[in-house]
Amino acid sequence: MQENPTIKLKNTSHKNAMKFQVIFTYDSEYQGYIAEVPELPGCVSQGKTLDEAIINIKDAIKGYFHVLEKHGKPYVPQASQSFVGEVLV
Repeated sequence: MQENPTIKLKNTSHKNAMKFQVIFTYDSEYQGYIAEVPELPGCVSQGKTLDEAIINIKDAIKGYFHVLEKHGKPYVPQASQSFVGEVLV
């Protein structure tokens, strides 16, 4: 089982870099990848390739924080209710 990729959102200073778990799911109907950030409710994007999905989800994360800032809302980290595990059968 492949480990979930982790996306780093880099700010101007590496000290302020933010790291989020992103779940990438291949969608055969869309014929591309859906990217979702469990820690940021509603933060979802997509791309025809995994590389495109990574670029797009980084933009979505930046947009998420832009909206929070615009509305004067603080970022409150949310504990993920899901996890990745393996089962031996």
